Amino acid sequence: MREMWPRRWVGVMVWGWVMGAVVWCCTGAFAQPAGTQPVREPGLIDVVLGNDLIALFAVIGVGLAIGQITVAGVSLGSSGVLFAALLLGHLGYDLPAGVGTVGLVLFVYCVGLTAGPSFFRAFVRQGKTMATLGVVIVGLGCVVTWATATIAGIPTDLAAGIFAGSLTSTPALAAATEAVGGVGEADRVSVGYGIAYPYGVIGVVLFVQLLPRVLKKDMATLEAEIPVPADAAGGAIERALVTVSNPAVFGKHPGEVAGLEAMAVQVPRRREGDRLVPIDAEFVFAEGVDVLVVGRSGDVAAAVDVLGVRSDAKGFIDTDRERRQIAVSSGGLIGRTLGEVDTLGSYGVVVSRMTRMGLDIVPRPGTALQMGDLLTVVGNPEQLEGFAKIAGDRAKLLDESHLISLGFGITLGVLLGITPIGLPGGAAGGFALGLAGGPLLVALVMGHFGRMGPLVGYLPRPARLVLMELGLVLFLASAGVKAGGSMVEVIQVYGVALLVSGLVIATVPMLLGFWVARKWLKLSVLETLGGVCGGMTSTPGLGAVTAKTDAEGPVVAYATAYPVALILMTVFAKGLVGVLG
Repeated sequence: MREMWPRRWVGVMVWGWVMGAVVWCCTGAFAQPAGTQPVREPGLIDVVLGNDLIALFAVIGVGLAIGQITVAGVSLGSSGVLFAALLLGHLGYDLPAGVGTVGLVLFVYCVGLTAGPSFFRAFVRQGKTMATLGVVIVGLGCVVTWATATIAGIPTDLAAGIFAGSLTSTPALAAATEAVGGVGEADRVSVGYGIAYPYGVIGVVLFVQLLPRVLKKDMATLEAEIPVPADAAGGAIERALVTVSNPAVFGKHPGEVAGLEAMAVQVPRRREGDRLVPIDAEFVFAEGVDVLVVGRSGDVAAAVDVLGVRSDAKGFIDTDRERRQIAVSSGGLIGRTLGEVDTLGSYGVVVSRMTRMGLDIVPRPGTALQMGDLLTVVGNPEQLEGFAKIAGDRAKLLDESHLISLGFGITLGVLLGITPIGLPGGAAGGFALGLAGGPLLVALVMGHFGRMGPLVGYLPRPARLVLMELGLVLFLASAGVKAGGSMVEVIQVYGVALLVSGLVIATVPMLLGFWVARKWLKLSVLETLGGVCGGMTSTPGLGAVTAKTDAEGPVVAYATAYPVALILMTVFAKGLVGVLG
């Protein structure tokens, strides 16, 4: 116990120094008129925070500490960095140039890698749904902006900036600035954006954190509501030895029994004497043969009814030689279904189960293989070795961070993002995917294919999470400092109407979008939260969701709705200027 006192007092002194410094800075800052710096001799704080690099990591550290504070069960998490950055910007300090851009690119690229393996299949299944949600949110934002600007008499340039800031869309800001032209001052678009942006960021973060509490549902309950693939449903995985007695299956291969194909089960072994040996490509069901069935508990019971009756016989399994876990890392298998690969017919082995993202799955013929899938494969030693060479089986690859691929992938994404894309009909200006959309799209493609030539679209989960968190806090720090520098002055000059407008424009689309997603589009709560974050193009909002759950649903929903919302915001920002102008 006595050894704990030194550490405790060190902590008290450090936090006392930090809080004292913050109070001192605030007292000096807010005592001065808006737009002026505190009049005092440079002190230790000025010397320390005057170094951009020190200021960056100080604001990240203090902001994350703020984010750990929980009030009524709600915390800001990583978004606490934004509050610390607003104060730092108001005090007149700055951060290294470009850190916000680097952070944004890192975050969205890792989001793309996370969602890539399941994004395109989900887009086929949910694309229309998420596109509809994106249209609803952006359309509502545009209508509410027009209404509030008309009622409050807000100039066109400021209204366009508030629209872009409330929906946290930098491409929309660029499009509005370009479109303002002769109907206003382009600089004031940025002023409106700076006012509304904190509301857009903080509003979405609070929304996604408070909503589960309002619904009185914990995260485990919400995760259970997300529709899961059929091969991942149905209870725990179990095994059963079955004596074949159904004449309808005699003489058929396991893949030829229609009832089995509809179930999440595999038949990897048959009994031969006192041993359970792997089946081969010539195996067919015959009367009295004992076979091993592996699958979800509910489907195993159904498979027993299809094949025959449960057997009480015992059998020895040579797991050391006849079973092997193989990691999928070969581009030749990634994206192909097990039915297309035909592991039994082509390689003489059976994939009895797989582990993906920590989830055990009993594969079906239609189950597509993804980079990093860990397959439990049954077969003879020679056949297992042959299949391992085809699959890649480089388990070490799953722990490698391919920084070369990361660098070139982000480079391609940035190039795509800054490339202008013409609008249909030759409309002037066009749009660009931006530094968020371009890297996101490239990462989605890389994550889907797993490998493209020499580039690997895979990052180990720990490395991916670290880069996502780092990118997010860098982005928030930069955005907060930029907005904090002019926030008080802008509020004093343009009045409370701008603040209220930003709050309304950021809130109404979220609330109505949530209602549409739940009542009309029938999405789960977590999918809806991810879709709302995508529709609001809010990467911090998604960060708040992913900090609470490892479920893929919110990330996939975000990545599906985001591109639609991104393009619509760019187009609508120009249209809004035209209507209000």
